[in-house]
Amino acid sequence: MAERRPRGGPDEGRELCVPSYGNRLRPAIMETSSALTGGTVAEPSEVPDVFDPRIYATGIPHDRFRLLRDHAPVAWQEEPEILGWPAGSGFWAVTRHADVVRVLKDSGTYSSCLGATQIRDPDPADLPFIRRMMLNQDPPAHGRLRRLVSRAFTPGRIERFEATVRKRARQLLAGAVDAGEVDLVRAVTDDYALLNLTDLLGVPASDRGLLHAWTERVIAYQDPDEPPALDERGRPVNPRSPAMLAEMFGYAQELAAHKRARPADDVMSVLAGSALADAELEMFFFLLTVAGNDTVRAAAPGGLLALAEHPGEQRRLWRGEVDTGTAVDELLRVHPPVLSFRRTAATDTELAGRPIRRGDKVVVFHASANYDERVFPDPHRLDLSRGPNPHVSFGDGPHVCLGAHFARLQLRVLHEELRRACGGLELAGPPRRLVSNFINGVKSLPVRLREPSAPPA
Repeated sequence: MAERRPRGGPDEGRELCVPSYGNRLRPAIMETSSALTGGTVAEPSEVPDVFDPRIYATGIPHDRFRLLRDHAPVAWQEEPEILGWPAGSGFWAVTRHADVVRVLKDSGTYSSCLGATQIRDPDPADLPFIRRMMLNQDPPAHGRLRRLVSRAFTPGRIERFEATVRKRARQLLAGAVDAGEVDLVRAVTDDYALLNLTDLLGVPASDRGLLHAWTERVIAYQDPDEPPALDERGRPVNPRSPAMLAEMFGYAQELAAHKRARPADDVMSVLAGSALADAELEMFFFLLTVAGNDTVRAAAPGGLLALAEHPGEQRRLWRGEVDTGTAVDELLRVHPPVLSFRRTAATDTELAGRPIRRGDKVVVFHASANYDERVFPDPHRLDLSRGPNPHVSFGDGPHVCLGAHFARLQLRVLHEELRRACGGLELAGPPRRLVSNFINGVKSLPVRLREPSAPPA
């Protein structure tokens, strides 16, 4: 390993949840045998890059992840300046399923609070603000907030939305089937995800465009089609910074005041009447708006793309040969909505034989773990009846997705209604993907939908 900077005391940075990167030298990659290179991987340049967001514009880089899982399951990644965003300190990429689960479950060693949960380091001045969000907290503070908000996400409340979700799926799909050849993202899945979320939250129909714009700003900031806001010196502004979220937070307070005066059977009414402080409520609104929308917004077209690319499994689903809920989990496995999440080492530790230093960034790659041959036999085969299926598309440990039940319900209903509405789907052109190392987004999915009487070819 390359030389490291001297450490401070044993509790340095932990009590106040502040990372201590200093001027630490970046660690070298330990030697590891590589069948693909015919020898050893001794130079960082030989370790596949899985950081560059542009890589994911053509899909999950399975060849790179396979090499890392087999020969460097915890591998150092450089973090150069890309797309106008400044260079970072580098991080450990964790690619095997067992190691990903270990990191996600061990919040004492791998903190969500120290450096938050995005690969790129936030501005130190923004960290106290960013840590208000439950996503960027560790137990016990995280547990208190999760218990408060989980009361709004009861199974009963979610199930009551099924009729609304089903009606919306039928309406959107009817228009798509009438068109015959259509971009399913534009015609169906974007609106389906957004409108379902706004119904659950209790956002008025007239305000739904705001939520879409705020989500785009946060999720698509690495994509050249969605250029970021720039500061006075021409540098990109973090879309999660206080300045960029001020409009959304102001709206959250207005909506909460309205719900306190006129409560309804929706999540914002529950949150507005809870013990959440104003700042906590604002952060929950942000989290639910962005994560609640984009989980389904990414997963729905990704699953439909997988079906279009695997006509044999599509036929099984259309013929009722597989359980729809089981099929949804397999589609989530092959197309996880989230590609990666970051933690920060709270203490010196070791992972897969690699020494990890306190303050190091540790990034788990869900997109790799879901294809780990050690857990999933023949992982590149779409098997809609696969079981067991311990994918990590909704995470694991204390931060497992709070809205997983709602996401699964929406995806199940969408597939049920798609089978009722048409006889199958096939690609009418190449899909376009989001440029992002965080969200596994599909920007366009041109398909041809067959008449209901025509089974999948």
